[in-house]
Amino acid sequence: MLVAPSPPEPRSPNPIDLQVGARVRLRRKWVNMSQEQLAAGLGITFQQVQKYERGANRISASRLYEIAGVLGVSVSYFFEDLPDPAGAAPDPASAAGRVLNALLESPEGLEMAQAFSRVGQARVRRQVLALVRAVAMADDPDDVGVRNQGGTDRDI
Repeated sequence: MLVAPSPPEPRSPNPIDLQVGARVRLRRKWVNMSQEQLAAGLGITFQQVQKYERGANRISASRLYEIAGVLGVSVSYFFEDLPDPAGAAPDPASAAGRVLNALLESPEGLEMAQAFSRVGQARVRRQVLALVRAVAMADDPDDVGVRNQGGTDRDI
């Protein structure tokens, strides 16, 4: 009796491919570019851009170079916050970079960062920050790390 071989297990995307794809998406959204516009600039379909952003398809070095040019960043931008492959000590700023990436990877976080950067008055920025801290504290009152980092609320 012949038994049909089981289908191969689907491969998961490589974490580096996921990081690079997420950075492509983050930069594309930051410059208010649609997937269709990026695809047109590269001479590919928007579906291919979707696969790159999800990490489903790997981006070749030459394609990554083209993407960097269309998005106006250096190629190294896509590898920020990845550990050093040579095993060098991690950059202390990389933890802050991971927090920033987590914020900017959500549609709301990206929109909030774009809007916040246009607020010109320091007093208003501090008030917005105090509001966000209060909301975060209400969600997780045990997280004292959210409270008053890097300044005081006295000017509010």
